[in-house]
Amino acid sequence: MQNTGISIAKALRVERGAVVSFVGAGGKTTSMFRLAAELSGAGMRVVTTTTTHIAKDQVRLAPAAVRIDDIGSLGARLDQHGHCLVIGEPCRDERVSGAPAELIAELSGRTDVDAVLVEADGSRWLPFKAPDVHEPAVPPSTTILVPVAGLDAIGLPLDNDTVYRSEIAARIAGVPVGSPLTPEIAASVLSHPQGGAKQRPPGARLVALLNKADTDDLVLKARDAAEKMLSDPAVDGAVISCMRRDPPVIEVWEPAAGIVLAAGTAMRYGTPKQLLPWDGATLVAHSARVALEAGLDPVVVVLGHEAGQVEKALAGLNVRTVFNPDYANGQSTSVRRGLDSLPSRTGAAVFLLADQPLVEPEWIRSLRRAHRRTLAPACVPVFEGKRGNPVLFDRSLFGELMKLRGDIGGRALLEAHSNSVLRVPSSRFALHDIDTPEDYRRLMQTQGET
Repeated sequence: MQNTGISIAKALRVERGAVVSFVGAGGKTTSMFRLAAELSGAGMRVVTTTTTHIAKDQVRLAPAAVRIDDIGSLGARLDQHGHCLVIGEPCRDERVSGAPAELIAELSGRTDVDAVLVEADGSRWLPFKAPDVHEPAVPPSTTILVPVAGLDAIGLPLDNDTVYRSEIAARIAGVPVGSPLTPEIAASVLSHPQGGAKQRPPGARLVALLNKADTDDLVLKARDAAEKMLSDPAVDGAVISCMRRDPPVIEVWEPAAGIVLAAGTAMRYGTPKQLLPWDGATLVAHSARVALEAGLDPVVVVLGHEAGQVEKALAGLNVRTVFNPDYANGQSTSVRRGLDSLPSRTGAAVFLLADQPLVEPEWIRSLRRAHRRTLAPACVPVFEGKRGNPVLFDRSLFGELMKLRGDIGGRALLEAHSNSVLRVPSSRFALHDIDTPEDYRRLMQTQGET
């Protein structure tokens, strides 16, 4: 595997004020402390704790520990170390207790604490788990819930030697105890409201951590699980990781939407380009079909000029249409209208132009693969040094896209972020669009030759 990767903080999209709770099995403690090190290394003040218990030897993984009965010293210890573990009373079995939910809420509200990370479950050192009736202990202040699974459990029997609470896991998945633990079974347990999503607070994001992807084969299995999880609209993402790597995250799987910009008046062409015949349909229907074949979901078509006719041309396609009443004020209005219609869990958006009919689904899939490996703010197709379309924008740039004005798309942002834009090799056809009848005739001829 290539020595590339993403930090856990970036993969989980942790921001100031976050309360991140880890549940499940297969690396919760290691992942929590790794995230704490990343955040504190970036200048954030981080508190780690547990709502259950933590082993005494794991307390040493934090640069400093503060007892609950000495919580008044926390600010000074954070000044000194940047990261502190908050613990309670020692237990008789070489473990110490953690913080109650009320204290975690108080900690997250402190102005001198930027993030709180919580181990909210126990697993008896097994790589996979389903929660019992009383589990997990997720604090209500959680903003990101992270069910963790060790990929070393994939292929092993779903029994008590591999899975903690194996009977519950089997019941959730609808399979007999002892069945091989497949990526599909793992995904169904991790995303289930009585599994990895149990006790998820309202509004909290659900991002699974598929850990211990130590080999290429396990990465492939993790991709199968991630793809299945994303088919559940309650899941915000899946992260494939290996804590032996630096940085530890191999890929981030999040929903990617398609936005087809089809609202323009086509003044240079003289007639609505969106409705020109192409491949047995129309240009706009063809663009929407390409987006669907590439796996983008949802696919949103922004309408404006001749909206009724354009919408009729999309009949039978599984797309959403939104009308842009301000389309005459330029492309930026359609960009904003399209983004505003996307689900909150969308991790990236691919913008397609209805007048670029030679775009292929594989180009879009290449952009998505590149984005999963990097979370670059934008991924663009490039041929012989020239930038083409379509362009994928990460959600971190959605706010800037919403500020665009006038007859411009995302070009200004690509130039502003040129040092971090990822250029993905593509075909020369990524540079071709239709502005005039001559362009249309030329591309029709090209289509016949391909």
